[in-house]
Formats: sequence, C-alpha cells, structure tokens
Amino acid sequence: LRLTMIPFKRLVVCAAKYCRYSLQNQILKNHVGCISNYARTSELLLNISQKACTSHHVITRGYAKSKDKKKEKGKSKVQINENQLSELVNVETLRTQFQRPIETLKEEFVKNLSIRTVVGSLESLTVNLDGKDYTLQELGQIVRKNPTTTVVNMSVFPQAIPAVIKAIQKSGMNLNPQQDGTTLYIPIPKVTKEHRENLAKSAKQLFIKCRDNIKDAQNKHIKGLKKTPNISEDIVKQTEQQIIALADSYINEAQIIYNSKCN
Repeated sequence: LRLTMIPFKRLVVCAAKYCRYSLQNQILKNHVGCISNYARTSELLLNISQKACTSHHVITRGYAKSKDKKKEKGKSKVQINENQLSELVNVETLRTQFQRPIETLKEEFVKNLSIRTVVGSLESLTVNLDGKDYTLQELGQIVRKNPTTTVVNMSVFPQAIPAVIKAIQKSGMNLNPQQDGTTLYIPIPKVTKEHRENLAKSAKQLFIKCRDNIKDAQNKHIKGLKKTPNISEDIVKQTEQQIIALADSYINEAQIIYNSKCN
C-alpha cells in the first residue's frame, strides 16, 4: 500500500541511483582486477627477462698481446742439394773456402788461447831458423815436468836455442823461458782474472774474423753466380739460397767451437 503511495517519479530516481552505484562498484572491481593482473604479468615478465639475461650472460677476458713477443717469420729451412748446386757452382771449391777459416780458427785457439799452456801448444809453435819455418817439436824434445813447468831439451839442435826463445816470447802465451845449457825451462804463470778476460775477448775477435771470412767467400760466389749468362732469376735465387745455407752451416760450426772455448 505504501509502495503505491510513493510517487512514481521518486521511484524512478531511486532506481537510477541504485543502478549507477552498482555500475560504479562493478567498474571499480574490474579496474582493480586489471591492475592486479597487470602487476602479476609485469612481475612474471620481469622474472623471465632476468632469467634469460642470467642464462645468456658470458664472462670473457681479453689478454693484451706482449709487445716483446717476436713474430714468427715462417721462414722455411733451405735444403741443400749439392747435385743441383754443382750445376752452377764448384761445390768442392766452395766447401774448401768455407772450411779454411774454420781450420785457422782451431789453430789460433790452440796456439794462443789456452788457459794453461800445454805441451800441444808448444809443439805446434812456429820457429823461424835460417829463413825456414819449423815447429818446436822438430827442433827439441818437449816434456811437461809438472803443472807449473815445461822443459824443452835442445841438445839435438843447440844452435836453434836463440830462435826458439824468441819464438816462445813472441807467441802471445805470456811465457818467459829460462836457459840452462841446452835445456829450456818454461814456467807456466798462474792464470789471473784479467788474463781470462783477455782470452775471452781474443776468442770473440777470432770467431768474428772467421765468420767474416766465410761471409766474404759466400758473397764472392753469389756475385759470380749472378754474372752467369742464360739462367733464369728463379734458378739464381734458389742457388743463392743454397750457398747462404751452406755458409751458415760452417758459421754454426765456428760458433760451436767458440762456445766450447769460452765455456
């Protein structure tokens, strides 16, 4: 009865307010839900992104190149073919000219660079007598009396004693022979640090001289090779490399002799 007494217009207004209120609540719920879903989605995407970044993160370390490290030249070793070399060069003459400085180096080391003068050094000592050269062992008998004294018996050729004394004094072995009749006593001086250093310097000078003589012979043959007519540049180049390789092998031999003397 009361409803029938409520004006129709007021009823419509109330119904409209109720509908609007319900609609606002529904929109608000939907909006909050969307925000919540968006937050959960964002959090999920962030986790996935972090995992992806972590799984693909690679630690690398760069190493600086050493400035002192030498670059490999990649130079191949030349193989010496004497049959091929002999077609343009006299190999026997070439080897003789390379070997001669080696023999001279050995002789100089034995004669002049012994730490303690040994019998062998005196035996090969050259003595000039009446315009002719002799070795000391041809003129006298050499005996090592003890580690500090060597004796030379000159009874067979007593006339050669002055020449022998002169040769020993000028040998560069720092020796001063003492004469007693036809016998020469040669004291062997104690080796000093200064003497050792002088021997080392002399050894190096002799090695350098030997090396340069081998190089001179090498260059002489290469120069003659390049003047040979009717041969291609490739053949000249190959032959030149073989000559250089052969010369280097003799220089290496001289280096070994020098190193053994210094050690």
